[in-house]
Amino acid sequence: MNAEVLSSPRLTDADALIADMGARARAAAKQLAVASTAAKAAALKSAAGQLRAQAAAILDANALDMEAGHEGGLTAAMLDRLRLDEDRLSAIADAVDAVAKLADPVGQEIDHAVRPNGMALSRIRVPLGVVGIIYESRPNVTADAAALGLMSGNAVILRGGSEAVRSNRAIHAAFAAGLVTSGLPADAVQLVPTQDRAAVGALLRAQGLIDIIIPRGGKGLVARVQDEARVPVLAHLDGINHLYIDGAADPDKAVGLAVNAKMRRTGVCGATETILIDRAYAAPLAIIDALIAAGCEVRGDTDIAALSPHVTPASTNDWDCEYLDAIVSIALVDSLTGALAHIDAHSSRHTDAIVTEDKAAAERFLAEVDSAIVMHNASTQFADGGEFGLGAEIGIATGRLHARGPVALEGLTTYKWLVRGAGQVRP
Repeated sequence: MNAEVLSSPRLTDADALIADMGARARAAAKQLAVASTAAKAAALKSAAGQLRAQAAAILDANALDMEAGHEGGLTAAMLDRLRLDEDRLSAIADAVDAVAKLADPVGQEIDHAVRPNGMALSRIRVPLGVVGIIYESRPNVTADAAALGLMSGNAVILRGGSEAVRSNRAIHAAFAAGLVTSGLPADAVQLVPTQDRAAVGALLRAQGLIDIIIPRGGKGLVARVQDEARVPVLAHLDGINHLYIDGAADPDKAVGLAVNAKMRRTGVCGATETILIDRAYAAPLAIIDALIAAGCEVRGDTDIAALSPHVTPASTNDWDCEYLDAIVSIALVDSLTGALAHIDAHSSRHTDAIVTEDKAAAERFLAEVDSAIVMHNASTQFADGGEFGLGAEIGIATGRLHARGPVALEGLTTYKWLVRGAGQVRP
């Protein structure tokens, strides 16, 4: 197939397209699986250099996406996720450089044992193989996913959303140029060249070619992937995150954390969406006022609404809503037990935090909240692979298999057993 056919919006042979890309990715993955750490790091440094060198072209492409997004009625949160500027693009390149400096997980020995018969057993980390990543809005995912895939020895097939199509193509072109100049196969990082929705279905049906699918996007995308996929899925679901202000919380910390957790960036999955305040906490109005002063709409239960005329009464749906906007729901709860019950009923198992100076309460919260990330006296906005020292992340997995929380290099590997014997036969 020539490039003109592949880029056509009328493309109907999506299965053939993905089969071709998958076969090329599989061949590239074999090369990456045995590539040295130095070779992978050099390729990533070259890719980061290309992202910087081609910054003008990438920003021009993003400007066109932003213009189309405004005309298409994208929400403020979606536009914030889409927007690139010099600082954000520089951070993207820096993240690729950071991945190059991380410890290579491939070949790491997880454990080792010698059996009574003398056989030596070890488990070592190996790449997953070919990773399909379906995502929306955020063009930085193109570079992050490519970098993490490469360093963990995996080939990746990327399918970004139509709202970021020009940005994704420009970033991918720069990254691929870095691979080519470093001697690693360009097919190690491929971008699906059509926005035809049939290509997503073909990715989800590509058993034997794609080893795992990672969706990053809204409920609709993730639901479709989970319903239709015939290959394993590593799901990144809603960030319905809670901040619980315990009765023993320090007031200054409580206000500072509430405002930062909600308002630092409202469109990220680590943003707090619900604040729970213990009835024993002495200054709930200060938290409400600080959020309103920061430009946040507050929706509260009956008790919270009674504290301020600026609070909008919350509906039943508010407690299960990922706003991704300058909106927060607040409720008063009866003790830590009440907070735990609310979180258990409404959390998406992404990130939940407690603010308290009571060590016993903090330890109980950390032990009993069943989320991928649980925090004490820290903003939920830290729910990010880079902030965890992972360099970048492919997403934050909220399930229990195969990885949980920020998924970076280690999460993109599996393991195999190595058995070294000396002629042992089984009796």
